[in-house]
Amino acid sequence: MMRALAYIDRSAGVPGNFSEHGSDYVYCFYSIAATARDPELQAAARRSAIKSAARWAQAYGTIPENADADEIADLVFGWLAASKLGQNDARIKPELARAASRFGAIDYLLFDPTKEPPPGDIPDMCRHDSTRNPRGAVNCRRCGRPLKIRSKYDIWIDALITTYTGDRYGVRLGASYRDVLRWMPKMRPYLDSNQTSHRLFIDTVYSLTHVVYTLNDYGRYLLPRDLLPDEFSYLKRNLSDAIALDDPETMGEFLDSLKSFGLPTSDATIRTGISYLLDHQRADGTWTSATDVYTLYHSAWTGIDGLKDCRWRGEGLSFPELRPLLEQLRATPR
Repeated sequence: MMRALAYIDRSAGVPGNFSEHGSDYVYCFYSIAATARDPELQAAARRSAIKSAARWAQAYGTIPENADADEIADLVFGWLAASKLGQNDARIKPELARAASRFGAIDYLLFDPTKEPPPGDIPDMCRHDSTRNPRGAVNCRRCGRPLKIRSKYDIWIDALITTYTGDRYGVRLGASYRDVLRWMPKMRPYLDSNQTSHRLFIDTVYSLTHVVYTLNDYGRYLLPRDLLPDEFSYLKRNLSDAIALDDPETMGEFLDSLKSFGLPTSDATIRTGISYLLDHQRADGTWTSATDVYTLYHSAWTGIDGLKDCRWRGEGLSFPELRPLLEQLRATPR
């Protein structure tokens, strides 16, 4: 874990990396420092967190002119963590609130969760010319090449993170977290790896791990299994398939989420996943041979989260007022 953390710290120290992924680095260090039980890991993460938060505040103390919705959401994400690490947001927070109010749900989330569940007809940006195409398009309007259509689970992941961030910081980003979470019955049933494509399986897993993260405040609270029985069952049932796919990055999130439901490190399922991570870490602290900056540091982050013991604050929810909704969703027909 210390080797992985050192890699993330080195990665964040590269100016170009921090310029591209600064908010993620700040939240990564903050999250590990806030949840790790091991004193050495906690202290090292906090040193990196304080350092990166200061860099963030210095670089992003003003809102760029003509900032779009994605830029506003990224600033809110970075300032959510930086403010918890002692950086003064008294001036920029109201400015972010005003800037955020210029945009609506579709600008932030690509759909309006007050009206419909996460849709399955939104195209990804064209990989050939970076053109954003309208909903329902199957070919790029600029180059005419086929477009990759994002799954409803991929759309749900981003919506969960964005609205959680906005609600946690107190700056509305198009809709509320409740608006997005309430569509959970429409996302069920979750298909196992042998029932769907590799890509859709991975999207499903990541959507459920982010249901866990946004409900347990990224590792602060143990989640009641009885509120999310389908989600817990799915993750536990499919962990062995994640090992078969040889995907350490996904494994880290699997383990972190399962431990959030109270599975101890002595549990056979957890031990299997931990052994896999320990056997596959690379010498540089990462868990992947990928070359892109994000995948490299993110694999180290999820590896730490999969291996570390958390300082749980007991059983609870990031938004306690959502418990009645979760009880209702548990019983809602698909």
